[in-house]
Amino acid sequence: MDWTREMRYRHYREMTDAEEKELLEKVNSSIWRQQFHVQPPYGLLNDPNGFAYYQGKYHLFYQWFPFGPVHGMKHWYHVESDDLVNWKDNGLALAPEYDYESHGIFSGTGIVKDELLYLFYTANKRDENWNRESSQGLAVMDKNGRIVKKEKPVISAQPAGYTANFRDPKVWQDKDSGKFNMIVGAERENHTGCALLYKSDNLLNWSFQGELKMDFEQFGYMWECPDIFQIEGNDVLILSPQGLEPEGDSYHNVHNSGCFIGYFDKEKDYFQSDAFQELDAGFDFYAPQTTQTQDGRQILIGWMGLPDTAYPSDKDMWANCLTIPRELQIKNNKIYQVPVREMIKKRDSLTAWQGNLIDEEITMDDFSGTVYELNCDMRTEDGNAGLKLRTGKEEETLLYLDTKRQKIVLDRTAAGVPAAVDYGTVRQTSCTDNKISLRIFMDTSSIEVFVNEGEVVFTARIFPQGESNGIKLFAEDTTASFDLKKWGYTS
Repeated sequence: MDWTREMRYRHYREMTDAEEKELLEKVNSSIWRQQFHVQPPYGLLNDPNGFAYYQGKYHLFYQWFPFGPVHGMKHWYHVESDDLVNWKDNGLALAPEYDYESHGIFSGTGIVKDELLYLFYTANKRDENWNRESSQGLAVMDKNGRIVKKEKPVISAQPAGYTANFRDPKVWQDKDSGKFNMIVGAERENHTGCALLYKSDNLLNWSFQGELKMDFEQFGYMWECPDIFQIEGNDVLILSPQGLEPEGDSYHNVHNSGCFIGYFDKEKDYFQSDAFQELDAGFDFYAPQTTQTQDGRQILIGWMGLPDTAYPSDKDMWANCLTIPRELQIKNNKIYQVPVREMIKKRDSLTAWQGNLIDEEITMDDFSGTVYELNCDMRTEDGNAGLKLRTGKEEETLLYLDTKRQKIVLDRTAAGVPAAVDYGTVRQTSCTDNKISLRIFMDTSSIEVFVNEGEVVFTARIFPQGESNGIKLFAEDTTASFDLKKWGYTS
């Protein structure tokens, strides 16, 4: 289908009952619908937004274009959870109402004040020549779920010297001063990326403080979805910079997300840090957002997808999902991501196996499935050893340790219907040890792999067809030991 501008810029209220029925029929016939990930009822999902703990529940919103698997007039869709694992659909939350947001409600944040949830977002407007106008809007949700928008934006436009690529506000309260801070992704007029800072006493009136200062002049052409927070006394800045060139094993997707760990000098608006750390070594991860739990954990959820990327499920009129929630930790000045402990609630029956392989491949008949958690401790002396997942007729997803090249490899070349092959079908990262620990979360059309307690994460969409539900172990030119535990997952 060729999506015209008129088709892309329709409001949800324009959807007819017949259109919705047809969309639902196509989506419900899809063989790739997920079982334990947040996904759209139909249409396209992208960035997670407004992630906050409010009135005893986790509230999460996401960018949503209802009419199909393309980017168009964005709305916010709302889900909520008691435990970060089981999510309830609450439906449409924000849609364009006013002239300043006529072409979409873009990404933003949530913060609680005076028993209200303040939702900040970027308002998108196009003029008659299709030039973009960006401002930062505000909606307020009460404890009954009623949402009221402000009729005018709280920040009407980008400052001088910056383009209209001015979006994705994240707001937090300074513990010392009590003032509210906002960081917004931006592009300078010389087409380099940066972040802008604002302050407020009341969340309504904002004053521009200037750029976030860092120790380099250029790092991509646009910074999306900035996020600043603390973990155990370390300041962390998360970014999704656009325009990074591949470097070694890093930055091989169309766009990438990562973080800086360091010290944020609030008086000088200066962030001192070490090198940028890519957050995910896989294929499909972007625009993450974090919130803090009641017990102090910093939790991240990302978009399991990428801009400008088509996926096989598009034919079924839906696209993308969110990652499982991950707890962020810092060890030796490196970011670690660990599946939230609440994920064990999904576990059902346990299957376990221990054994050795000597230059052979075996099929694990008792381990087959399409939706599960698989923990694997593996050790090998030389050569390649690992797992073949979701195996079937000519289909398999490879995850293995290559000790000769000292790499951990995720290979989706034969995983099923191809996706984004222009950016390659193999991802890898360094591993100097001959033993690894893997925690694998498999859903109908995705895989998330947490290596060595979250030191490295691979996230990927895969689109197997038919009965591709097998698991095999292999050792090539080596002896390898395996210790496996697999849990089926309840939906």
